[in-house]
Amino acid sequence: MEKSEVTDFSAATEHSPSPGSFTGRVSAFIRRPHWDPPDDTWVVRRWPDLTGYCFATLFFWLSLTPSLLPRPWIMQGLLGGITGIAGYGVGSLLSTAARALARRLDRPFSAHLRKRGWQFIPLVLLVVSIAVVVWGARAQRGLQLLMGLSQSSTWNAGLIIGLSLGTFLFLLVLCRAVRLLARKLVAWFGRLVPLPLAYAAGLMVCATLVVVGTKNVLWDRGFIGFIDHVSRQANEGTEPGIHQPVSPRVSGSPQSLVSWSSLGTKGRTFVATAPTTQELTAFSGQPSLPPVRVYVGEQVEAADFTAAAALAVREMDRTGAWNRKVINLVGTTGSGWVDRNIPTPLEYMYNGDTATVALQYSYLPSWISFLVDKERAGHAARALYQAVHTRLLTIPADRRPRLVLSGESLGAYAVDSVFTSPQALIDGGDGVFFEGPPAASQVWQQIVGHRDRGSPIWRPIYQDGKSIRFGQWPRSDLKYPSSAPWDHPRVVFLQNASDPVVWWTPDLLTDKPAWASPPLGPDVSPQLRYYPIVSFWQTTVDLVVSFGMPPQHGHSYGTGACVGWAAVLPPPGWTAADTENLENVMAAINRNWS
Repeated sequence: MEKSEVTDFSAATEHSPSPGSFTGRVSAFIRRPHWDPPDDTWVVRRWPDLTGYCFATLFFWLSLTPSLLPRPWIMQGLLGGITGIAGYGVGSLLSTAARALARRLDRPFSAHLRKRGWQFIPLVLLVVSIAVVVWGARAQRGLQLLMGLSQSSTWNAGLIIGLSLGTFLFLLVLCRAVRLLARKLVAWFGRLVPLPLAYAAGLMVCATLVVVGTKNVLWDRGFIGFIDHVSRQANEGTEPGIHQPVSPRVSGSPQSLVSWSSLGTKGRTFVATAPTTQELTAFSGQPSLPPVRVYVGEQVEAADFTAAAALAVREMDRTGAWNRKVINLVGTTGSGWVDRNIPTPLEYMYNGDTATVALQYSYLPSWISFLVDKERAGHAARALYQAVHTRLLTIPADRRPRLVLSGESLGAYAVDSVFTSPQALIDGGDGVFFEGPPAASQVWQQIVGHRDRGSPIWRPIYQDGKSIRFGQWPRSDLKYPSSAPWDHPRVVFLQNASDPVVWWTPDLLTDKPAWASPPLGPDVSPQLRYYPIVSFWQTTVDLVVSFGMPPQHGHSYGTGACVGWAAVLPPPGWTAADTENLENVMAAINRNWS
């Protein structure tokens, strides 16, 4: 070797980074940006699958597309990680199948190709991901503009990518831990029985442990147990500014058959916030009556709710409810809540000559109650309706009060469950008013499923609007179709095209819904597209943010009940100007309680 060659080699060695240094590690990682485990028994500590990684990134990109409602960055980050792990599962499954096919054909994948893929693909995907997040932020601002929200940028590309990656890695390790458990069980059973039986036994035991551990331990005894404890404690409290009423016309008063302490937090608020005769007289200019409000708290011992419904009827006897012009049977949400915007407008319209009756069936938050015991909502509503309706039939027709049915969200689902068909709902009383009915509502499903040809699911027309009509902006929507007569009794559904409570179903995992097909709703982004799995999680996230939307968007209906009740059962002489005045009164009440 010549002297110059030795000198050049020495210089190159002198300036090459040490393998143990930081620079050396980075250089080595760039040359080989992936790591192979010592053997196949390493399940958790192994490098991600490249195909799975690509599909995970693709699903992350899809999660950034607009859904029904604008999303804050923290919700988008969690959504990106959850959909990313779903995409990774799809990609890994395809990769495993491809490798198995390649081995069968004796054409193994090139290690050099894998190395080059890991050197370039992640960098390209990261750059594209930043660009897609920026595009997603612009799409979210467009959706905010569509709903009249201030265009504040709540998205941050770095935070979204970081939270999505953290969520993805946590779920990936969790899934791999389950896979490792399955392998260990198969190996243990393999010492006792033939290999096919070992696989079957190991997978069965692993699945049982995962299901029991997830459902019985983490979900039922862990999460649900915690929520149950917290909700039970909350149900025993009283909201600020709420005091026991003195009017004998409401439950919980000193004269009531239902004690103040048994009403629960939401029941106490309901009976204590009835409008006073002074407020009603100030609105109508005429002498008024104190409204009747009957409420029975959750009766744990009455599993069939028969006893609770009988108590409600006795309380209606005591308060003189049967002598009022209108009886409003309203369904409660999971916690026992009754939206003040539903009973109060009717009380103002009839100058207090009304009786509102409600029955609590749960103290859990509505979404938890919907998941674990929504059947209780139907049982409670059926027991109450049968008791009230049976009692009404004993009153002579010329002195019988009008019976109307109402409810919002899970309360609408509860009352819907009383009936088996649209005609039964129409014939069930003298009018029906629902807001934001969940997609699980059986009669609602029949109505939108048999809507007139050409009408969209977000504004369906059923039998030319003869008895049932839908609206988002009720002042104009309930007049359509204008050429068709609107008979009594009338049924009004207020449902916003952007309300995920109305549209969420497990079927979103695999089936494209009608509301995601053109024509889209008036407050739905024209960029909305349906993607399997991804759209399910997007709509699930929309459920969380839907209650904070402005009226007529998301799950917010504001004072729409004023127009709804004016359409369903207006008192004699009621005018459009009266409805407008009532909307102003209700808006002021809502501001005072916000």
